[in-house]
Amino acid sequence: MSAVLIGTSHGTDDPAGQAAVRALLDGVRAARPELDVREAFVDVQQPEVDEVLAGAVRDAGSATARDGSGAVSPVGGPTAVVVPLLLSTGYHVRHDIAQAVAAVNTAGEDVAVAAEPLGPHPLLVDILADRYAAAEAAHGPFRPDDVVVLAAAGSSVAAAATAVEEVTSALAQRLGRPVTPSYGAGAEPRVPAAVAAARAAAGATSGASETSGAPGASAPRVIVVSYLLAPGYFLDRVLEAGADVVTDPVAGPARAEKADPRLVQVVLDRYDAAIAS
Repeated sequence: MSAVLIGTSHGTDDPAGQAAVRALLDGVRAARPELDVREAFVDVQQPEVDEVLAGAVRDAGSATARDGSGAVSPVGGPTAVVVPLLLSTGYHVRHDIAQAVAAVNTAGEDVAVAAEPLGPHPLLVDILADRYAAAEAAHGPFRPDDVVVLAAAGSSVAAAATAVEEVTSALAQRLGRPVTPSYGAGAEPRVPAAVAAARAAAGATSGASETSGAPGASAPRVIVVSYLLAPGYFLDRVLEAGADVVTDPVAGPARAEKADPRLVQVVLDRYDAAIAS
């Protein structure tokens, strides 16, 4: 019996965001048909992670009682794995998910575990680079003096900013140009401030070029790479921040019917690592 995979996202009122998360979990089900994959949330939507996790543990207990094995969890592993569908650690990982797991592990046996959040992960950098390339195909070509800002949701947990900075650095290496991290909440700089600073820096560079006699057609642009899982509140705020170009989120365009297989693989990597630990 495989451990139940509980894909736990933040939750959103945005139908496109809800569809993106469902498509991601459908992709996980298609990749691993033998897995029991369930959906849970830490905010906005129902059912909440503690409810889904408790139900998975109860179901596993009932199944083992029927087969007479007497074991509550799979041999050598947990009954359920909560995989945060979140790109960085933070309050929801360290509080909501951690408390839900602790609540079902009260008998001294770890029947449930929490996986690491999705980021940082090399496949996420691949996806971000592709989202950037798609934006360039639609709005480009991008110029060497255009400025790139990465927009993450943000958290007051220091480790979250460290993880975002790791992704930012890897993306900058991939693109061969500087990338500045920014945040929707919890850390600095906030996305609007980072966009404004990038605009000012780009304007100063453009002005210097014109003063030196270099030909200048249009001003440099500010490009925001959305390090956000799916459409929702934070992406809406990024779109309002004043950038010239905003890439699609990690899960892809709002119209995408199927999940990016690389994102599906990240979810499964986190699940497998949690089982093995």
